[in-house]
Amino acid sequence: MNVMIKAFPLLIEFSPGSRVYREPEFTSQLPILRNGPPGTFVVLADGAKVPLPTDQIVFAEDDGGAARVGFGGMSSAGEEGETLVFYRVRDLQPAELLSPERGLRMVLEQRMVAQVAVDGRVVWPRAPLKN
Repeated sequence: MNVMIKAFPLLIEFSPGSRVYREPEFTSQLPILRNGPPGTFVVLADGAKVPLPTDQIVFAEDDGGAARVGFGGMSSAGEEGETLVFYRVRDLQPAELLSPERGLRMVLEQRMVAQVAVDGRVVWPRAPLKN
């Protein structure tokens, strides 16, 4: 990873071949309120789409052959079985601008993720302990 890793409270590098996909902006003729921003997904090499909390994303790129997404207001809670768990610890936008149905927890299968960094330090996968 490069120096940019230090700029984000939580940075997830997804598995090789993944890419970032954002739904296009859509202006509805119906008065839909508090529906949130267009969705952001990571599309894995096998075509599976993984939804992300768009309102917490502060950085997203896929120039290096894998999606890298930086989140503000999110924390890593570590592993639960074969998954990695992350929690929303604070909203980046005022509540009135956010969907009332926004999730507080994000769960990703370990196979989807190459690396997780918190405040510039890699926290997953953990380096083996040296004897």
